[in-house]
Amino acid sequence: MLALVGQASFARAEVSEVRIAQQYGISYLPLMWMEQNKLLEKHAAARGLGPIRVSWAKFAGGSVMNDALLSGSLDFASAGVAPAVTLWAKTRGTQLEVRLVSALSAMPMYLNTRNPNVKSIRDFTEKDKIALPAVKVSIQAVTLQMAAEKVFGEGQHGRLDAYTVTLAHPDAQAALLSGTSEVTAHFSSPPFQYQQLEKPGIHTVLNSYDVLGGPSTQNVVYTTARFREANPKVYQAFQAALDEAVTAISKDKKAAAEFYLRVSRDKDTVQDILAMLNDPQVDFSPVPKNTTKYANFLNKVGAIKQKPASWKDLFFPEIHAQPGS
Repeated sequence: MLALVGQASFARAEVSEVRIAQQYGISYLPLMWMEQNKLLEKHAAARGLGPIRVSWAKFAGGSVMNDALLSGSLDFASAGVAPAVTLWAKTRGTQLEVRLVSALSAMPMYLNTRNPNVKSIRDFTEKDKIALPAVKVSIQAVTLQMAAEKVFGEGQHGRLDAYTVTLAHPDAQAALLSGTSEVTAHFSSPPFQYQQLEKPGIHTVLNSYDVLGGPSTQNVVYTTARFREANPKVYQAFQAALDEAVTAISKDKKAAAEFYLRVSRDKDTVQDILAMLNDPQVDFSPVPKNTTKYANFLNKVGAIKQKPASWKDLFFPEIHAQPGS
């Protein structure tokens, strides 16, 4: 009896509730799959942790996500590479050190506009408002800064910042398509960007893959070193659950498309979502792609003080065997 009590106490030494947050869009499909199929609960039980409660929240941007993680009200955050790297740099070497757990997806992000006079980012004026998840810090905002520096020259990365406004993707899309809002452009992600291009008068100004020079991770999952060290089995269970979700999505994309529509209640058709999932530029994978380009840029412009020696500095060791970048 004493042995059984000791085993139970050891198992419950880890947290009994795990709090995870995600955002809007199909790039978060692996987390949606985890949530609906209770995969973390499954893999936690397989590791002898017993029943655990998994709480899910949905946030509109990386800044709010970062605040929640630092305040201790969240265990796993998910956001674009830029806000995740910003938090990594801010907390490096502190008791609240944050590192990345895994990539979620590599997807191109389109900057779409309804303004017929805007053919490139050179053509935006003070009459335009570019909606994105968070001014200056979201992955869309940083990608726009990288593009601005390429077009306008060294040191001109903030040239378009004054034209950007913070809006969650669903709200930004509604504003763009209304035709009456001050929002004339939206730097978003799938499925929103594809839905916009189906409407007359909407065209693409910028593709993030062109800015990064190839496929790049859009969103990642991250947590604190303290949480990982205190909850090694929960951390392992989370990784296993995420891997299972990614494998399931890749194995049957039609089922994944049907699942996404059922859970998100999106108005697209199965064929529309399936076309997105079959896009060769779209890849659900834990392998980081071009993450250091974001980190190096943020360091160069003074947004972060720390610079990673390689992508492995950004991520916890469990993923270091992957061919990341």
